[in-house]
Amino acid sequence: MSKYKKKLNKSKITYKDSGVDIDKGNLLVKDISDITESTSNEGSIGKLGGFGGLFDLKKCGFIDPILVSSTDGVGTKLQLAIKTKSYFNVGIDLVAMCANDVLAQGAKPLFFMDYYATSKLDNAIAVEVIKGIAEGCKQAGCALIGGETAEMPGHYKKNDFDLAGFCVGAVERANLFKKSSVKKGDHVIGLSSSGVHSNGYSLVRKMIEKNSINIFEKPEFDDTNTLADILMRPTLLYTNAFLEANENQKVKSTSHITGGGLIENPPRAYNKNLTLKFDMKNYKLPPLFEWLKSNTNLSLLELAKTFNCGIGFLIFADKKDVNRMVKKINKIGYNAFLIGTMIENDTNEDVIFDNWHY
Repeated sequence: MSKYKKKLNKSKITYKDSGVDIDKGNLLVKDISDITESTSNEGSIGKLGGFGGLFDLKKCGFIDPILVSSTDGVGTKLQLAIKTKSYFNVGIDLVAMCANDVLAQGAKPLFFMDYYATSKLDNAIAVEVIKGIAEGCKQAGCALIGGETAEMPGHYKKNDFDLAGFCVGAVERANLFKKSSVKKGDHVIGLSSSGVHSNGYSLVRKMIEKNSINIFEKPEFDDTNTLADILMRPTLLYTNAFLEANENQKVKSTSHITGGGLIENPPRAYNKNLTLKFDMKNYKLPPLFEWLKSNTNLSLLELAKTFNCGIGFLIFADKKDVNRMVKKINKIGYNAFLIGTMIENDTNEDVIFDNWHY
């Protein structure tokens, strides 16, 4: 007789009893199938529900491609998303944090996958998040080809959830960015951010808590929006701006301004023999960042190492090409401007700020 023979009066325990509802997860897949199909591009094939997402690179017209991948999340901005119910916006953030990094290698984003984990699946919230992810994919020009939803009771608190994104793009081998392409005398184009984007929110939340700030009220620097609305603006997708500027393969390098701000991110785009000299004479720090500086008592340098300070993306190019690029980028709805030049590194500083009183 088996030692595992069922004992009398022992109650049955199902997976659902433990907090995991497989049927609800299956229903979510049905609910989002139309959403994901709306992001399809020329390379996306197959349907949701398989063991992996499928993508046909050949259909995208590449001849000798290098694949570029990126994975990221949205950090503790999720805590504000839960508090403000900004589920759609944070879905866009997730795509932007990955797709913009793919751009920084000179690649075009092609497909995206997401990971959504929570204590107890709320299909209404999950659908809103995935709608935002789909919108981000449309803005990035990539297909949402699959993902994973996990219920993890006991691991996450009741209303908490977590997100991770995975983006793959491609670039022709000959067009892959090289740090050595950026030369002394090259100019740098800045593209405005939509706000804080998705970095520095642990500090933002700490500041809000310490100063007892009500995020559902309008801040002193903006009489039309609540602070919650301002802080939850999604990260901008820069795909179209990059493609417009790089139409003739004249972009030498780019930098996505994420964690580490304007100090740690730019040097990832050029060699150590160069310094990026930001010319801040005509640059006005956006009111949101002035407000953050005031409420955190950070110096400008500390602020620039924590936040994007209103500049979400940099494009490096030859002096003769930048004015044309700025015009083309602005024509499609972005705010682009000249912000700096590349000089010889004779101070052991990778980035310096000229005409910025810090």
